[in-house]
Amino acid sequence: MLRSIAALPFCLACAITALFAFVPAATDAHAQTSRERRGQQRPGRIEVSTTPDGYPLIVDGKPEGATSATVRFIDLEPGAHTVEILFPGNNRWVQTFNIVGGKRYCIALAYRPKTITLPRVVQSPCPYPVNISSPSAVNEGNLVTFAAEVGYPGTAALNYNWTVSPPGARIVSGAGTRTITVDTTGLGRQRVAATLMVDDGSNDPACRQQAQASTLVTATPPPPISPRRFDEFPSIAFDDDKARLDNLAIELQNNPTATGYVIVYGGSRSPAGRADRLGARAREYLTATRGIDANRIVVVNGGYRTRDTFELWLVPQGATPPPPTPTVLPEDVRPRRQRQ
Repeated sequence: MLRSIAALPFCLACAITALFAFVPAATDAHAQTSRERRGQQRPGRIEVSTTPDGYPLIVDGKPEGATSATVRFIDLEPGAHTVEILFPGNNRWVQTFNIVGGKRYCIALAYRPKTITLPRVVQSPCPYPVNISSPSAVNEGNLVTFAAEVGYPGTAALNYNWTVSPPGARIVSGAGTRTITVDTTGLGRQRVAATLMVDDGSNDPACRQQAQASTLVTATPPPPISPRRFDEFPSIAFDDDKARLDNLAIELQNNPTATGYVIVYGGSRSPAGRADRLGARAREYLTATRGIDANRIVVVNGGYRTRDTFELWLVPQGATPPPPTPTVLPEDVRPRRQRQ
């Protein structure tokens, strides 16, 4: 009876993970050294799951309880660590990882016992089963690990020949062994496929076995777009206000897809309706005098502050508009009468 460890139908991985990830290759030695120095300041994490669950788990020779069908998290200091899982029938899965701070390493294994009836007189150990495990998906830029389980019953040394696709995929480590890691940088929205050809050197076609697995590389989302506040000032005289509004007009001319937000706060002792009047005056100046399209100007009554105040914001297309930030509650406002 032979028992094999086969791939899960999906990987119980976190948002940023790679199966048995190793240190990614840097574009040059200096960049790699910088990343390694930063990574050593925090632990790495191994995430383990098996189907079915309940198998003994050993890390660096010390028992760590049993595996589970849901992901278990084990934080480890940077450096070499050995992970071992004991399956029934004296089947033992073991792998040494070079843990890098801040990186996550996903181990997702399915144990399926398989019975093979052999004739009494075995002339050849071939053919034999070959299975490859890999995560269902990883984020672009992470390392993905392809691990082969080979049920070869013979005594000859096996040869492992890996090929990966698409052309941009690159084997980082493990060539010539049962486990490889592949860099997914630049491969967003594609599937990385690894094909393994195994032979025992006998030139017997039955002793040359092939298996393949693939992993989807999800694209890294772009960073969120944020509005930019480039000016805030108290309203003292209209000539002073116009000079500051001129800066907003220049910003809008240099950024034709952006919108200008003018948030106006009335003073706690200002006459009632002061914020609305200041906002209307600012809009009129920007559109009539400076020639800015009215659709690109948003005037907001921000409530109250201690004194009349302007906030000027440049909001790129797709960014969330800025919220007002009043500092005086309406019930604390004591407006004075406007002079006749």
